[in-house]
Amino acid sequence: MEVRVVNVRKEFERFPALHDVSLDIRSGELIALLGPSGSGKTTLLRLIAGLERPTKGAIFFGDEDASQKSIQERNVGFVFQHYALFRHMTVADNIGFGLKVRHGAARPSASEIRRRASELLDLVQLSGLEKRYPAQLSGGQRQRVALARAMAIEPKVLLLDEPFGALDAQVRRELRRWLREIHDATGHTTVFVTHDQEEALELADRVVVMSQGRIEQVGSADEIYDMPNSPFVYSFIGESSSLPVKVDNGEIWLADRPIGLPASNAASGEALLYFRPHDVELLDGCSGCIAGTVAASRRVAGTRRVELEIGGERQRVEIELPVDHPAAQKSRVAFRPRRWKLFPAS
Repeated sequence: MEVRVVNVRKEFERFPALHDVSLDIRSGELIALLGPSGSGKTTLLRLIAGLERPTKGAIFFGDEDASQKSIQERNVGFVFQHYALFRHMTVADNIGFGLKVRHGAARPSASEIRRRASELLDLVQLSGLEKRYPAQLSGGQRQRVALARAMAIEPKVLLLDEPFGALDAQVRRELRRWLREIHDATGHTTVFVTHDQEEALELADRVVVMSQGRIEQVGSADEIYDMPNSPFVYSFIGESSSLPVKVDNGEIWLADRPIGLPASNAASGEALLYFRPHDVELLDGCSGCIAGTVAASRRVAGTRRVELEIGGERQRVEIELPVDHPAAQKSRVAFRPRRWKLFPAS
């Protein structure tokens, strides 16, 4: 099912939570809504679900305007962060609940509900646990039951709100792989909210980066990471450092000297230079480079992060070195970014 969000604005007591947001979600796509707290990602998910109504704009399911339809009329499956399972019901009854409460001809027979619950238990790898209660399951198992319950109604769209937020890191990693496999097997149009960039980049076909009620960028994991279109996306996705620089005569200058980076297509004037800590080359000495004094050094897995103090303004940047690199102990380190991006100074 294709979902289109068209110029949607959402206000809560005149406070704008979303500003004229538009988004096309393709049928069968797995989309991540990614952003910090307060970015509007959960509000957008709730609008797609039918838990909220837009102040302005429209939401289409296929060619049908679903803006004023309820969550039941839209037939969406919803998975919450904290499972929301019925504690007094068994696993099988939890999974079949959405089918049991249907009215009239839309309600399957008891045997059909049991059969569908059994199929979904196989799919989520919980066969044999149908008679257990939620309290007898681990957090990861409960979230699998919650997903099976959402899929039992054969939803047009599957929506997940921070689905792994309550789980520890190892279980999150396992469930991420599992969710991707489930999605590939079932083909549901799926939208999930997360503030975890690693989760979004690993799982989604496309990532929607949000900030302050607006969409900053939409793209694949590679596009978002390698070609960020704003300072916010560059600094939010992955790790980055930035320096205030000046563009003059097609060159980038730091303070009173060029640093050996061309900027032939950039407008002259003040700018911000962004780069990733791992995307630098070290230099023994240079007539044009960035040089700084080692202010701190720390071990990060198989590498070492060195914090450098740059120039009289005492700007700080981080670069990444092999763990045993001698430069980590030097008082002065010279380097130049290999990949970088310029943004106009605001």
